[in-house]
Amino acid sequence: MRVVFFGTPDFAVPTLAALLSQPEFDVLGVVTQPDQPQGRGQKIQPSPVKLLAQQYHLPLWQPPRLRRDLETQQALNELNADVFVVVAYGQILPPAVLRMPRWGCVNGHGSLLPKYRGAAPIQWALVNGETHTGITIMLMDAGMDTGPMLAQETVAIDLFTSLPELWQELAQLTAELLVKTLPKLPELTPIPQDETQATYAPLIQPENYFLDWQKSALKLHNQVRGFYPNCYSLLRGQRVKILETIPLMPELLPQVQSQFPELTLPTLPQGMPAGTFTAVIKKFGPVVATQDGSLILKTVQPPGKRAMSGGDWWNGMRLEIGEKWDTPPQGI
Repeated sequence: MRVVFFGTPDFAVPTLAALLSQPEFDVLGVVTQPDQPQGRGQKIQPSPVKLLAQQYHLPLWQPPRLRRDLETQQALNELNADVFVVVAYGQILPPAVLRMPRWGCVNGHGSLLPKYRGAAPIQWALVNGETHTGITIMLMDAGMDTGPMLAQETVAIDLFTSLPELWQELAQLTAELLVKTLPKLPELTPIPQDETQATYAPLIQPENYFLDWQKSALKLHNQVRGFYPNCYSLLRGQRVKILETIPLMPELLPQVQSQFPELTLPTLPQGMPAGTFTAVIKKFGPVVATQDGSLILKTVQPPGKRAMSGGDWWNGMRLEIGEKWDTPPQGI
């Protein structure tokens, strides 16, 4: 099967690696996003998919706008591919490209479509507290993740599943499911998506990272793990990232105690204003009151420093019980 691969981030790497490892696939070339500035120094870096493609000396295209790049489109058309495989590419394929391959364009999407169409399905599934998500293999059409489905596989999410864990699990699952599905393309009957069940996973905006202590402990916990490692709050005028939390609410205690059997909970004061430090639990960190329940700050990252335990941060800041996180400025 003659394949052209479209992908950019590390999520797409396992699929390209799987295609390259299987003798029944002939990878003709790779399309990925242009090199981008990354990290503190903002140095121009190639995408993870480009790095793998270069190891195998594959033909490579990096159009800034594939829709407008007729030269790249012509080169892709001349490859006479059986299928284009798309995993987290980052651009919408124009209709002319969608029509090129013999069996169409096949996409591996990180959700159980039609739920979480769009740019950030894995993150929003965690933020919204889903207990299950998965992978959908679909035939692409001109819409945003609206094409008919070829295969799906489900994975469970528990209260402490983190974004890196789920990202890696779904990336590997995408690779496995795609290499199983592609050889069956000629005989599969695609299943249309149920439009009445469609939901969306929009691009993440900077304001999504701010932690509002007026939310419940569970919502804050889901926000922290879903948008890892970017969520933050303000204390003494400084932006402090919150990287790992433990939500304390009566209905969650069985899951908390199963995950952290060594955790002994103190008697927490009731009725404290949201955002107030109410206790410190040895080996776990400070406890913050929320609108509903409390949140243990297990791992934090102060500005300009590495991640550290909540307890070490508390001691270094010389915080006191009763102190509160800052009131956010207008516009956040």
